[in-house]
Amino acid sequence: MSTLDQLAIRFLFASAGCLAAGLAVWGATRLARRALPALGMQRSTWLLGQAAIAATFLLLLMPPALQANMLPVFEVDVSAAAANLPVVDRPPETVAGMLAVAVDGRSPLAWLAWAWVLVYTLGLAWMLGRLWRGQRTLTRLMRGGARQPAASGPGIVEVDAPIPPMLVGPFKPRLLLPLSLRDIDPLQRELIVAHELTHWRRGDLWWLTVGAMLQALCWFNPAMRLLREKLSWAQELGCDRDVLRGRPPRERRAYAAALVAQLRMQHHGVNGALAFGGVSPDTLAARVELIRAPGAARHAALARGAGLAILALAFAGNLALQPALAWSSHPKTLDCTLMLDAASGARLVEQGDCGVRATPASTFNIVVSLMGYDAGILVDAHTPALPFKKGYIDWLPAWRTTTDPISWIRNSTVWYAQQVTSRLGVDGLQSYLQRFDYGNRDLSGGVTDAWIGSSLQISAQEQAAFLRKVVNRELGLTAQAYDTTATLLRLPTLPNGWDVYAKTGTAVLEQPAGTTEPPRSYGWFVGWASKDGRTIVFTRLTLDRQHPERAAGPLLKEAFLRELPSRLDAL
Repeated sequence: MSTLDQLAIRFLFASAGCLAAGLAVWGATRLARRALPALGMQRSTWLLGQAAIAATFLLLLMPPALQANMLPVFEVDVSAAAANLPVVDRPPETVAGMLAVAVDGRSPLAWLAWAWVLVYTLGLAWMLGRLWRGQRTLTRLMRGGARQPAASGPGIVEVDAPIPPMLVGPFKPRLLLPLSLRDIDPLQRELIVAHELTHWRRGDLWWLTVGAMLQALCWFNPAMRLLREKLSWAQELGCDRDVLRGRPPRERRAYAAALVAQLRMQHHGVNGALAFGGVSPDTLAARVELIRAPGAARHAALARGAGLAILALAFAGNLALQPALAWSSHPKTLDCTLMLDAASGARLVEQGDCGVRATPASTFNIVVSLMGYDAGILVDAHTPALPFKKGYIDWLPAWRTTTDPISWIRNSTVWYAQQVTSRLGVDGLQSYLQRFDYGNRDLSGGVTDAWIGSSLQISAQEQAAFLRKVVNRELGLTAQAYDTTATLLRLPTLPNGWDVYAKTGTAVLEQPAGTTEPPRSYGWFVGWASKDGRTIVFTRLTLDRQHPERAAGPLLKEAFLRELPSRLDAL
């Protein structure tokens, strides 16, 4: 899976998280309005609701490294990883190789993610185009209108068109008035103009613009449309309240009549424009009722505070439920022991969280050995013996010498495995991983580095499933590949007669910036044990906290081999 595929999948899950956030915010505000009706009149409630949803969307798009290092990063693959040895640069893949990985290794989830990226892009373009067309229509209307003198505030433009009075902006606000407005009662005309000017004084055009941009960003989320409608509703009610504050009942009745008159005179509005204007038939009755009963708009301060508190809780709760942002317990609790019966697949022992994926580290040498012998790159336990060359990874003294297969496995010599995978090439390596169904099969980190704390990841459960196929010879490989790999993995026979074949692996956990704690490493110990025709597959993965000066893999091997005889006797 390529890096672009991973970004597309992250975008897909961020969109799903955005929908969940919309459901949470809309549900919370809907319940709150039932208990406190005045909440619906607070524009801050609805705009901040949109902002909370958009913020969730953007935060979920952030790469894991920007999410406070909540998930572990596996860096190197050496048995002496804790010695703080340098990490070499990874050689870049060829363009042809990257394309082969992208096409051959793309999962159905990746194809779904890219389809959603395309749909999202088209939807975003449509939303922005709608805003652009609306603003262009308003620009044409203003160019064809007659400018009228204005003592202060936005300029006034009269147009001979069947449109409602509009406040157009936000950068250069203009009050767009139809000529038909001259035909209504002067007091009603004055109140209509006062309403639009109140929008300007309150800065509603900027609120409207921000709401429109947030809705365009999350256009696929129905909650964004509902929240923006509620924002417009709250802004209209706020202007009604401010215009009528202190006015006598006669003027209040005139204002209600002006709304009805405005509804009659308007034939169409301008869809998608950043402008205030027009009266919605759906909200006219409610606005008139609030004009007649102003007491329904009390408790504004209480409603504003309640709205902010509700949105804060909804936002925090939504983030806590997002898998990509939730504080992960894996670095503290990752400790898996899994043992399977190789013949039946029955789980004999399963302790801890065995579904968490991590870099395979040096346990990947089992895969490299199988592939190398099957492809004819490796010949036997001592052939080929490859000389060490300048430029090879040389973190350990044992790596700076001629190496054959058996010493490669014993010393976990990285450069030897890299020579085998380089000769297989990206196509060959990807083909084997697909056949083996090995972990996430992601080679985007490169054919020589994908398993060294990079893109290739595998869980303890997947390790056990793979090893069971090795034991049962179900991978479609040559007999020599199975036999010689077992020879390389052979450990001393246990005191109770079990023959053990296994490999260690170590990976260092990246520490947060500025920490003073010593680095900690993850250890793998995976393989199988056989006796009297029965074979038990085992995988062990743990985070070592007690020995930062030593690599976790060999330590885990020592500890597990001490307890393995009693474990096997109990099965």
